[in-house]
Amino acid sequence: MTATTTPVDEPDQLGPQTPQVARGVRVLRRLVPAAVAALSGVLLYVSFPPRTLWWLALPAFGLLAWCLHGRTWKAGLGLGYLFGLGFLLPLLVWTGVEVGPGPWLALAAVEALFVALVGAGIAAVSRLPGYPLWAAALWIAGEATRARVPFNGFPWGKIAFGQADGVLLPLAALGGTPVLGFAVVLCGFGLYEIVRQVRAARGVGAVRRGAAAAAVLSILVPVAGAFAARPLVSDKAEDGTATIAAVQGNVPRAGLDFNAQRRAVLDHHVRETERLAAEVKAGKAERPNLVLWPENSSDVDPFTDPEARRAIERAVAAIGVPVSIGGVVENEDGKLYNEQILWDPKKGPTDTYDKRQIQPFGEYIPLRSLISSFSSDVDKVRQDFSRGNKPGVFTMAGTRVGIATCYEAAFDWAVRDTVTHGAQIISVPSNNATFDRSEMTYQQLAMSRIRAVEHSRAVAVPVTSGVSAVIMPDGKVRAKTTWYTADSLVEEVPLRSSRTPATRFGTLPEGILVLIAVGGLGWAVTSAVRGRRPAAER
Repeated sequence: MTATTTPVDEPDQLGPQTPQVARGVRVLRRLVPAAVAALSGVLLYVSFPPRTLWWLALPAFGLLAWCLHGRTWKAGLGLGYLFGLGFLLPLLVWTGVEVGPGPWLALAAVEALFVALVGAGIAAVSRLPGYPLWAAALWIAGEATRARVPFNGFPWGKIAFGQADGVLLPLAALGGTPVLGFAVVLCGFGLYEIVRQVRAARGVGAVRRGAAAAAVLSILVPVAGAFAARPLVSDKAEDGTATIAAVQGNVPRAGLDFNAQRRAVLDHHVRETERLAAEVKAGKAERPNLVLWPENSSDVDPFTDPEARRAIERAVAAIGVPVSIGGVVENEDGKLYNEQILWDPKKGPTDTYDKRQIQPFGEYIPLRSLISSFSSDVDKVRQDFSRGNKPGVFTMAGTRVGIATCYEAAFDWAVRDTVTHGAQIISVPSNNATFDRSEMTYQQLAMSRIRAVEHSRAVAVPVTSGVSAVIMPDGKVRAKTTWYTADSLVEEVPLRSSRTPATRFGTLPEGILVLIAVGGLGWAVTSAVRGRRPAAER
């Protein structure tokens, strides 16, 4: 779908035309916005990690604003879809690293539909006064929807996740990822609106003060808000400190086949923990108060396999402190869980956390009977994982550690409720070996940096094969490992118990932004039905 109408701020100045020239102009009017929409989506992708070009998100949205301004909702639908494909195709390429391009292309195509709907909405409100406000609110409404449906949502690629190094980062502590993302999009659309007002003023010789002021405020208000929110970002200890160790045991081989080497993965983490214990004993490393293993560090169920249990007990005894271990556990009812197990050196396993936000098509197959008729690849997931039903907060040597396992870090609620249940630090145990050396690890690490600021908590990210990291409450990475090495990070981190406004407000800011988006759409539709142009376009 491509645009068929000319933006209202681009009058035809070409004069008399031959039929051939006229046809060429019409083709260009269709192709140029389509090309710009797709390329601006690519520009937005480039703003995401592992690159630190966060500021490119602003011109990306500025160009999208140009593409959509004054167009019909149908044109907006097509241009929005192209923008979504330009953004999501390269962003999600890691999903096809091991299983081929089919799932990657299908996922990007489906997720881009949400962006297409947002594009249609933005085109509809583009003639309203305060265009950037309505457009940014609509973008967040699209993100909110995408984070919930289908199959409990897929929020990967939220604009906030690309801003871990950006100047607007403190807004995450104020209103979470929705407010941070809203501010970025608002600035981008405000940038376009300033340019448009300048061009309009040159054309008519006068400045429309109200429209110009609204455009400038679209940038000044988010920036001022970010500076005002800086006191919310702190790495000072409130409840003392804890020395933590994040263990990266490494895997024998990357890719899906590593799951067939489950015992070898466990042995790697046992060996690295014993190596760390030896360094502590020799005075070469500080003794940690607690140790964090990654997700899937013991795919061999230690509750049913005596050898796996003995190996874990040996490692925990060697280090002499509580260890959080990532296991795959089948309960008495035959249900399979992706589980974190709290293992005490004296008492053994004392607590568990079962992953609640499990990954569709990775940890379970939705609509299995239907999808299996189209693809035999679903048989690779022989048994679906079940969902946990309670937040994960372990008490480890007196420290309250919140658990958000891997994929859960992308979901606002899955991290927030560990803090509301008393977490003083957060652990994001992950297993990224399936995705080899793709950008996925860096994208996920950026999410953890955002979560650190959002809730003012230190975050540990132990990963099987890298990149593991320890992140301070201000979002800065204190230490990190390299790819495919056995290593341990031992760091002293502050313990904090206060709650940021983002933690206290929860989904309220997102809900307000969604209501603003609905209000803008209602205004635009009402004006269209009445056959009236809003004041901004009269």
